Amino acid sequence: MKLQAAAAAVVEKYPSSPHALAQPPVGSDLKPVMGDFGAPGIGHTLAGIADPLRVARDRYDEFGPVSWSGVLGMKIVNLVGPEALQQVWSNRDKAFSSEEGWEPMIGPFFRRGVMLMDFDEHLHHRRILQQAFTRPRLVAYLDMMTSRIVKTMDAWEPGADFPIYTRSKEMLLAIATEVFVGAQLGPEGSKLEHAFEDAVKGGQAIVRANMPGGTWSKGLKGRRILQEYFRSELPARRAGDGDDLFSVLCHSESDEGHTFSDEDIVNHMIFAMMAAHDTSTLAVSMLTYYLGLNPQWQDRLRAESLALGKPTLEYGDLDSLPSLDLAFKEALRLNAPVGMLFRKTLKDTDVMGHFIPEGTLVSINPYATMRIADFWHDPDVFDPERFTPERAEDKSHRFAWAPFGGGAHKCIGLYFGGMTVKATMHQLLQRFEWSVPDDYEMPLVWGTGPTPADGLPITMRRRTADRPTS
Repeated sequence: MKLQAAAAAVVEKYPSSPHALAQPPVGSDLKPVMGDFGAPGIGHTLAGIADPLRVARDRYDEFGPVSWSGVLGMKIVNLVGPEALQQVWSNRDKAFSSEEGWEPMIGPFFRRGVMLMDFDEHLHHRRILQQAFTRPRLVAYLDMMTSRIVKTMDAWEPGADFPIYTRSKEMLLAIATEVFVGAQLGPEGSKLEHAFEDAVKGGQAIVRANMPGGTWSKGLKGRRILQEYFRSELPARRAGDGDDLFSVLCHSESDEGHTFSDEDIVNHMIFAMMAAHDTSTLAVSMLTYYLGLNPQWQDRLRAESLALGKPTLEYGDLDSLPSLDLAFKEALRLNAPVGMLFRKTLKDTDVMGHFIPEGTLVSINPYATMRIADFWHDPDVFDPERFTPERAEDKSHRFAWAPFGGGAHKCIGLYFGGMTVKATMHQLLQRFEWSVPDDYEMPLVWGTGPTPADGLPITMRRRTADRPTS
């Protein structure tokens, strides 16, 4: 981490003068997007990895909500602020492609996932996928995941330096494997988990070449393993009637009677595994971290869970924990699980009056948007009360708080994700008490969003009073 920051500091000293990305058409009254590439070849890549929030804020302060920079050898337009996000997510002139935006980032590993589709095709697939997230399906998923959460936490050995991010990741990946794939932990489950992890890391590689032993190469191998597994299982799943997502997708139909092809199911399953577990892991671990730093909120949430009088949550209980809702929203605001989204322009267009030419890669930054003082009071402070009706800071703009995206591509699994986090936190609060050392500074790396680099060690102990009986 220190070496990475030091390297970024050296590279950022390279002189790079701000200039226009492209000149607007004569007579259009549009403004050019201003910015700079940074160091030759690498641009501002290292600084963006070492401290993405600082870089985004600095460019917002210097250039405003719309700027451009050099990243991974490419020129990228950077959008920060709810108004800029809204214009892209509404996509009224169909100028922004999600498929082409994500392709250079994660395409080889998660190609043909629903997030990597556009327009009519995207809508067609989304309508079929929605059948896997109806209330009866969510009830079944909750029952399955609760059993796994209880068993896992029963086996945890808390103490000093308990790595809550690492343990949560292990648990939630096992849940995703069981609930989504229907594979119990064991040789098959472990193989899938490792393949999935390699695919996720492949999309985060800085060196994007198929070199033996490299992160990119391992990611491609992981993708092949996942494809082979899902393809081999398809006949049995189509013939069966399981409750896991894999089985559900094999039988899902849109209201018009459309179904998925075999390849559609394979692609959606690989993407769903990433979208379901990686984001929930970040939400759980970061919420746990903030509750460790703010014991008054930890006590408040625990009292609320105990007052519910139920050792495990039922689906109808999910809206019965208002303090947990507030704290969950604040954790998502401070550390957006999906911190950056990508689009590519299919034709000349503009955002907030700034000209963006056809073929431009565009980054949408919910992470920085939810951490700027223009829309949030003391944006770096954990303050769940900001979401109460009396303050309603999230209502200052439709997309001031936007951890789940917006428009046609708004997260289809947001209710599943919220259910996962609440079921996990309900168990955690009843079973354990924890704290974070005052002098602890969490090192962050960039995954799908800002991610603890050290497993997030906390001091945790089992509670002896009011323990749930499972």
